[in-house]
Amino acid sequence: MAAPSLTVVGAINVDLTARVHRAPAAGETVADGVLQRGPGGKGANQAVAAARLGAAVRLIGAVGDDLDGRGIRSQLAADGIDASGVQTAKAATGTALIVVDATGENSIVVCPGANAEIDATTLGILPDSAVLLQLEVSDAVVTAAAQSASFLAVNAAPARPLPPGVLEKCDLVIVNETEYAQLPEVHDAALLCVTLGAAGARLYRHGELAASAPGVATTVVNTVGAGDAFCAALVCGLLRGDTDDTALVRACAVGAAAVADPASQPRLAPLDMYGVDA
Repeated sequence: MAAPSLTVVGAINVDLTARVHRAPAAGETVADGVLQRGPGGKGANQAVAAARLGAAVRLIGAVGDDLDGRGIRSQLAADGIDASGVQTAKAATGTALIVVDATGENSIVVCPGANAEIDATTLGILPDSAVLLQLEVSDAVVTAAAQSASFLAVNAAPARPLPPGVLEKCDLVIVNETEYAQLPEVHDAALLCVTLGAAGARLYRHGELAASAPGVATTVVNTVGAGDAFCAALVCGLLRGDTDDTALVRACAVGAAAVADPASQPRLAPLDMYGVDA
């Protein structure tokens, strides 16, 4: 099956992850942390996942003119991702501070850095591009990307109202259960995916159930990159012509593979290796 082409617009971060047995409560210190450092950010995570699943990927975002930014560019190149649309900002490369407990659950503080300085007037999205974006970037960037896309998928995370006119441009909106509750305006989207964690996911067309898939049993190690891997898999499947059911089953299988991997950018096999006929 032909590999889909996808442009991902979104945040690029360095993840500083502290793995602990139990996350601290307010005012509490825990002293058993193991620190890990690696690439992250929802935009970069989704771009890397899509590339590892077999798509031809272009990433648009921003990093700083610093060691982290240069390292991220090298890592993107190693995954075959076109990073010519990654801008160099005056601010430092974005950083996410992550705590992951023994069950794989996480809490995250994002310091946007360069992500807040993406120039929305020079995104350089190529004609007829399928675009996947998230909401870790400014409304100006979201709006500009939406206007330029021939196919638009929005992962509405972190949850906030979409800028005017963007929802009407969306071919696909992806939310989790919490975001679904916070964003009632997306409930009647042309195509809406609601992820349900271990219970799987559902697709709705204008509010009517179109497909559902169960979760895939796995050992939960880290949930940070699972939603991003799921989004990449679902978009890639739909772009290459998979049915709703097949695309959703494969996306759930990819999400399960991601939570079993400690990295925010998990190692993934080609999309056909997951779910249906795998």
